[in-house]
Amino acid sequence: MAPGTIDGQAPPVEAMQREITLLCAQTALVLSQHGAESALIEILARRLGLALGVDRVEAGIYANSVVMGTESAGRALTIVRRAEDRGINMHVVTEVQRAVLAAEAGALDAAGFRARLEGVVPFHYPRWLVSLAIGVSCASFARLAGADWVSCAVVVVASAVGMAVRLQVARLHFSPLVNFFVTAFAATSVAGAAELWRLGSTPRIAIASCVLLLVPGFPLINGVSDLVKGYMSTGIARLTYGTLLALASAAGMLLAMSLWNPRGLP
Repeated sequence: MAPGTIDGQAPPVEAMQREITLLCAQTALVLSQHGAESALIEILARRLGLALGVDRVEAGIYANSVVMGTESAGRALTIVRRAEDRGINMHVVTEVQRAVLAAEAGALDAAGFRARLEGVVPFHYPRWLVSLAIGVSCASFARLAGADWVSCAVVVVASAVGMAVRLQVARLHFSPLVNFFVTAFAATSVAGAAELWRLGSTPRIAIASCVLLLVPGFPLINGVSDLVKGYMSTGIARLTYGTLLALASAAGMLLAMSLWNPRGLP
């Protein structure tokens, strides 16, 4: 029988601390996987641990892992979890925040919080609706940039096709870099084919606008936010990741324009 155990089992207080530490780590992991900024992850993990009864919570948030430590009655416990990108989903982040608030209000104990956390399911709009909305939004930017109506229609089709390709490639679990490259190639190819048929008088605007769906705004914004708030390693990693996504998109556009060369555009 191991020291400090009762009938081969951990004492109740130690078992509860382990459960709370696991919940804090899982909460931070879910938030990290779905695009929350580092400061929010650390704050919510700390608030959850204190609400559930430990004396102190310390968190380390990194680009691909989270480290969670708790202290209770003089005992310290640390857990490490590897974080894998699951795609940005603010519905998940919001639901986790609500669960933490419920725990702080006393409406959820450790078991109740675990059940609620495990019940959080990412919400996704229908793929056709997402593709259509992306097409219309990119066309709106094209119109603001001075594109004619025919070119705007081209952007709607090209961006919608690009988004459909992006969602399909994501379902196949390819690297995001491959995803962005293929999506940029597909969207630019559609816009380039339209220009070969002399559709629209503003081809440059159409080709530039059809790939606006690939702008890595969230990683870049979170990266800057992390740097400003002192999470240097995570901020640098996110900025680097956003830059690589932008380069992959540019490579896809360059390949498509090199192959189709619409109207001799550079």
